[in-house]
Amino acid sequence: MTSAAVEITGLRHRFKETLAVDDLSLSVRPAEIFGLLGPNGAGKTTTIRVLTTLLPPQAGEVTVFGFDVRRNRMAVRRLIGYVPQALSADAALSGRENVALFARLFDVPRAERRARADAAIEAMGLREAADRPASTYSGGMIRRLELAQALVSAPRLLVLDEPTIGLDPVARSGVWERITQVRAETGMTVLVTTHYMEEAEEFCDRVALMHRGRIRALGTPLELIASAAGESLDDVFREYTGDDLDSGGFSDVRAARRTARRLG
Repeated sequence: MTSAAVEITGLRHRFKETLAVDDLSLSVRPAEIFGLLGPNGAGKTTTIRVLTTLLPPQAGEVTVFGFDVRRNRMAVRRLIGYVPQALSADAALSGRENVALFARLFDVPRAERRARADAAIEAMGLREAADRPASTYSGGMIRRLELAQALVSAPRLLVLDEPTIGLDPVARSGVWERITQVRAETGMTVLVTTHYMEEAEEFCDRVALMHRGRIRALGTPLELIASAAGESLDDVFREYTGDDLDSGGFSDVRAARRTARRLG
C-alpha cells in the first residue's frame, strides 16, 4: 500500500484527435490541500474524472490510498467525496433530503444515515435551512449543501472541481472556511481545481500548474511565486502559460457559464 493519498504515474487520455492528458505524473500527500491549476483545456477535469473512476485510464496508473482506479473502482469510490463543477443538488428537495439521498447513494449503513446527514449539515452551517427546498438557497448555500452531500460518507479524499465558480467573494470565503475547518478536524485530503489564483495561494499547501495535458510547475505557492520572480500565483500562471491559452471545448465553457448563472 502506498503512503500517498493520490498517486498518478504516466497517465494519458485522448478524445479522438485531442490528447487531453499527456504522460501526467503527480503525487498528493495525505491530509494536504492540493490545488490543480490551469487554463480551460489544460486537462484538469479529465484527470479528475479518471481519479474519481468516471473515466477509465487509457494508459498509466492511478491509485487512491493504494487502490487502483481500474481494478478497485468500488473501493476507490468509498474513499472519495466529489463535488463536480456542474450542480448536483436537486432544487425540488430540501437540503436534508438531498444529503439523505447521497447517504443512500454512498451506501452509508441505514442505522447511521440520519446521524451522518445531520453531522454533515451542521458542519456546513446549514442546520436552520436544512428543511427548506434547495431552490430557496443562495449560491453559497448551494455549494455548502453539495459539500455536505460529499461529506456524508466521511471520505478520506474530497475532490472539488471549481467549487466556488460563480460565487461572490463573501460566499467564496464561506465555502473555504468550511472546507478548511473539516480538513483540520478530520485530517481529510482535499484535491481542488480552481481558476481563482488567490484562493489557491491562500488555502493550498501545494499546487500544480497544468497546461496542455502536462504539469508545468509544482510546489508550494511561495516556492512557485519565487521561481517566477513574481508577486502572486497570477504571475506564475502567466509565466508558464503565456498568451497561448486554450479556452477549452464549447461544452466545458457552456457548463461553466450555466453553473455560474444558477449560482448567481
